[in-house]
Amino acid sequence: MIIRLSEFFEEDLFISELKAKDKVGALKEMTEALVNSKRLKHGEGLYEMLQQRESLGSTGIGRGVAVPHGRTLAISRLTVIFARSEAGVEFDSMDGKPVHLLFMTVAPPQERANLYLPVLGKIVETVKSAKTRRQLLKASDFDEITEILEEADEGA
Repeated sequence: MIIRLSEFFEEDLFISELKAKDKVGALKEMTEALVNSKRLKHGEGLYEMLQQRESLGSTGIGRGVAVPHGRTLAISRLTVIFARSEAGVEFDSMDGKPVHLLFMTVAPPQERANLYLPVLGKIVETVKSAKTRRQLLKASDFDEITEILEEADEGA
């Protein structure tokens, strides 16, 4: 199965500069983006699920990247919210460093295509490249983000 990461990113779920400075604020802000986009009626349940997931171990994977994720009945299809923070967000990352790129991935408990884990894997694989991380952080708009992801998809 070939996963094109660029297909899972949507402009209204792109936060070019997070206001939050810590994990709690970042999760709330990204959850709010889902509510504002009308993909989610209420954010409390999703936020609580994400907090529970984080209590098992930080999804801050290092190298300035976090991939908060989980499954919830509150959402009808696999959705990725992408956010950036130039200043960095304290996220209890594995390497102890602030996070600059956040990829919140949420899916219903059961999805026909079963893409949840493959998409998470593809995100992690994509951000292993220091060049890609730098490009995503410096991109001026969503169109540029899409081009970077499409380029990464081609290189896979």
